Amino acid sequence: MSKHTTSIDNTLVQAGRPQPLQTRQVNLPIELGSTVVFDSIEAFEQARDHRYQTGVQYYGRYGNTASFELELMLATLEHAAGVTLTSSGVAAISLTLLALLKPGDHVLVADHVYGNTRAFCDTVLSRMNVTVEYFDPMIGTAIESLFRPETILIMFEAPGSGTFEFPDITGITEVARHAGVWSVLDGTWATPVFCQPLDLGVDVLVYSASKYISGHSDCMMGVIASGDANMHERLRRYVMAIGDKTGAQEVYLALRGLRTLKMRIQAAQASGLEMAQWLAEQPQVKRLLHPALPDCPGHEFWKRDCTGSAGLFGVIFHPCDNEQLREFVNALEHFGIGVSWGGYESLVLPVTPVRTAKSWDEPGKLVRFNIGFEDTDSLKADLLEALPLLNSSN
Repeated sequence: MSKHTTSIDNTLVQAGRPQPLQTRQVNLPIELGSTVVFDSIEAFEQARDHRYQTGVQYYGRYGNTASFELELMLATLEHAAGVTLTSSGVAAISLTLLALLKPGDHVLVADHVYGNTRAFCDTVLSRMNVTVEYFDPMIGTAIESLFRPETILIMFEAPGSGTFEFPDITGITEVARHAGVWSVLDGTWATPVFCQPLDLGVDVLVYSASKYISGHSDCMMGVIASGDANMHERLRRYVMAIGDKTGAQEVYLALRGLRTLKMRIQAAQASGLEMAQWLAEQPQVKRLLHPALPDCPGHEFWKRDCTGSAGLFGVIFHPCDNEQLREFVNALEHFGIGVSWGGYESLVLPVTPVRTAKSWDEPGKLVRFNIGFEDTDSLKADLLEALPLLNSSN
């Protein structure tokens, strides 16, 4: 990268391309290929012996010029010793846990994690004889009381999936490091534009690049980043041993998406806050769950650790019956119904939190909103027509 690249703005534009830049296409091409050939057995052996290093071409599954450039770009953005790409965000989470845990280990998992993270822990890790214990995500430094001699790892998320509590990242990582316990954080929501969890003490950062990184709802990809070179190598070797691989088109789309990441997430932040604050004033709304709003659990930690917020948040509507909620969601025209987020379109999804460490007893109906790039006045008008369908019994 150029020595003049000193800010995230410059990194998003200049990184992820071979240097020095002379006459060239602006974007790297979609790079297809499996077999790499060598002119000598010595060159082949050297590549084989260093095949886990970013930048070494040995076989297509280990990477190529484009994927290496993307990994280096993300490592720069995340202040990481290295990055490994995976085929999805779920793969990034699952492969990280598999690489670090063994039978007999004890893992602490935040009670508000992504549903697929919980499913993986309950189905795969349990079969491996790994003890999974869920904890209140707002426990902070008191998590130390849950440590056992066999505790290896803490898996948590900032903010929580669906309920948006923002945990004390630095508090948790500080006590974890003191006890020799690894910390793994799902940091999909904030992106490197608004937060660098590795600088906050997190050992391994995982996230879905299918969301804001690619930004157009057309790419499946996961990211594993670590601030420690030895940890990075351990995780990379495991991913390569499993054989997980990111597609060439996905690499191209992620590189393209990163160029506009800062502008897009800043726009999402502005529209998201506008819509959240507007919704908070509507009579059908009981409570907003948005880390940037003062009454959201962990707001003080978000304010300390982040410089901005995404366009994804939760709304708790006053109690109503399920049919009314379905009619409300179905009546919305500018909001698609979908499980993903971070793209350019607005989405809506009813959420039923699953809690085992501390019961979710908030009265009312929880709905998650992803605010895209539509005109916010149109989104408000759409909601104003549908909200009366929630004939609150409050």
